[in-house]
Amino acid sequence: MQKTFRGLALVLAGALAAMPAAAQTLRIGMKAAVDGSDPHQSYSPNRNVQMHVYESLVFQDENLRPIPGLAESWRVVDASTWEFRLREGVTFHDGTPLRPADVAFSLRRAGEARGLRTYSAQMRSVVGVEEVDARTVRIRTDGPSPLLPNNLASIMIVSAAAVGDSATEDDFNGGRAAVGTGPYRWVRFNRGADVTIERAARHWAPPEPWQRVVYRFIPNDSARVSALLAGDIEVVDAVPPALYGRVRSDPRFNLVTSTSGFNFYLYVDSGREVSPFVTGADGQPLSPNPLRDVRVRRALSHALNRVGLAERAMEGGAEAAGQIAPAGYIGHVPDLGIPAYDPARARALLAEAGYPQGFGLTLQCTADRFAGDARSCQAIGQMFTAIGIRTEVEALPASIFFRRANRAPAAGGPEFSLSGSMFFTTTGAAPEGMNTILRTYNPAERQGASNRGRYSDATLDALLERIEGTLDDTEREALTQQAVRRVMEDVGIIPVFFVRAGWGTTRNLTLAPRGDQYTMATGIRPAR
Repeated sequence: MQKTFRGLALVLAGALAAMPAAAQTLRIGMKAAVDGSDPHQSYSPNRNVQMHVYESLVFQDENLRPIPGLAESWRVVDASTWEFRLREGVTFHDGTPLRPADVAFSLRRAGEARGLRTYSAQMRSVVGVEEVDARTVRIRTDGPSPLLPNNLASIMIVSAAAVGDSATEDDFNGGRAAVGTGPYRWVRFNRGADVTIERAARHWAPPEPWQRVVYRFIPNDSARVSALLAGDIEVVDAVPPALYGRVRSDPRFNLVTSTSGFNFYLYVDSGREVSPFVTGADGQPLSPNPLRDVRVRRALSHALNRVGLAERAMEGGAEAAGQIAPAGYIGHVPDLGIPAYDPARARALLAEAGYPQGFGLTLQCTADRFAGDARSCQAIGQMFTAIGIRTEVEALPASIFFRRANRAPAAGGPEFSLSGSMFFTTTGAAPEGMNTILRTYNPAERQGASNRGRYSDATLDALLERIEGTLDDTEREALTQQAVRRVMEDVGIIPVFFVRAGWGTTRNLTLAPRGDQYTMATGIRPAR
């Protein structure tokens, strides 16, 4: 391995020497704006950049499966102990070596972080970290924690000496705390404008081809793509399907697309006896709530032409979905097909459930979270109306939608009866998704935190509990697939499609797409 790294380093050094100086600056146009530099505060755009500066014990491949990172290997010691072997020769940007004490400090700091956006949930099972020797760390949990390596991919390791117990946001923004082990160091963060990072003087892997990387925040899709076509930047993310043609038709540029792990699905209010936006002919809420009947939920699912939605409403920017995770991800069930588009079957199921004339329904969704969200919801509403469920669609700004969808229990809980939302976990693993959006709502145990439909199934809960306690990978995957089949049969949610990610690059670059839609400079290379 060391010989391979040295060989790659020599080859890359020669390539860098042959590149013009200007080519060593990579400029990336980013739709979302970074708003913080503390790596233990969670927010996807921030993490996208922070992962260049700080690294985790466990990295993720393109489908977010765990692979070696700062830890070259790990193993189960006993039912409540994991052992991680640190990679040899890792140093922080200031030259100090990575030590187990830095790992322990970082995990504690991440677990104790407070606020709306933290990674504390990923650390909920950890009760202690022990130093075995200079390169070995043991992490103790409160019981079996089979997804600990997956969860640790979110936790960046920082220097205990540089950060201490009082580091502020300014300290991370180019100050004393901006010391990581990554291939780049943090230089400057201009809130609302850009972030600049520069290649670190030392790193354990072969050097990156870019001396400097600048992330510019350009929220407008047309403006971002125009900046690429004008030569102002070399890479843009979040190219919407409507603009694929502008990039694809110009021989100076490449269009890269890939199915992401982001699942657009419908929450179904199956928890309440009366649901506010399910109404009878008189316009009043129906009692009992029809959405509690699995036959009605199946009717809604069969009413959807998922392929048509992905190809037309999303303009080719999506892939039809019939389960939690797409192919290649943990918990995907290969032989679980897409529910059939069958309006006749849907109408028959409604009649069987006692609603031959249908009922009234309002579908709420976002209007600005991703390209095509409002258009897709309008099409879904028409498909429901076609089977006799008279559907009105309310497309809302995301800020308003989530405030209403996440209404506190004291205020009555989630407001909607049926809503369209996009969900993705940092691990990409189906068990984490089900724990968050489908497990019986139990805030004290941090279960079902985003279960807006208040779906509850004792069989699913029991399967998820077994998954959490099963350390054998093969057995756990079998249980996960059983859980996915169970919840899809019971239609706890209605998956619609997986959103596709799109990037534009200059022709002389290659880009490796990731399932989390991150745009990593470490995945962008000069074309051969």
